[in-house]
Amino acid sequence: MKASDIVELGIAQVLEGRRIFSELTVNENLRIGGHTASRDIKENIERVFDLFPLLAPRAKDVAGYLSGGEQQMLAIGRALMSNPKCLLLDEPSLGLAPKLVDQIKNFIVEINQQGVSVLLVEQNANMALSIATHGYIMETGNIVMDNTPEKLLKDEDVREFYLGLNAEGTKRKSFRDVKHYKRKKRWLS
Repeated sequence: MKASDIVELGIAQVLEGRRIFSELTVNENLRIGGHTASRDIKENIERVFDLFPLLAPRAKDVAGYLSGGEQQMLAIGRALMSNPKCLLLDEPSLGLAPKLVDQIKNFIVEINQQGVSVLLVEQNANMALSIATHGYIMETGNIVMDNTPEKLLKDEDVREFYLGLNAEGTKRKSFRDVKHYKRKKRWLS
């Protein structure tokens, strides 16, 4: 299918690395995102600025001059301009400071509460599992485990290999401890 046909079906995607149109303004980026919902452009821009108030005063600024966090907000806002039913997010916390990761996490929760289903692909397992209703563990493109976040957070392998916790549930003390596991992942046995 053509990308525009997929968007018209209600699926929007935010790719890893933000991929905004850096030479265009914030407003121009948002308008491009709304090309399949052109009747709703004005109210959708207001919706994006309500969700991401930091973007409103930057509306006429060239997007390439935004901070990494602002660019991520713009990329998500651009996807929301098409009124999606399902939003696919690929590594939205990549390269962001911890404070901004928390903000992005809260935005994802708010978007979901507004009725948009969210499929989140994220290496920050703590962040992803803190807001997920179901989680999948992937290794080299294969799903090796899935369960509720509560059960995944209690799984010994998930705790060791993805959360960096030892058997006692405390953080590993050194990088060397993290890179030299004493056992193999059960799904590789």
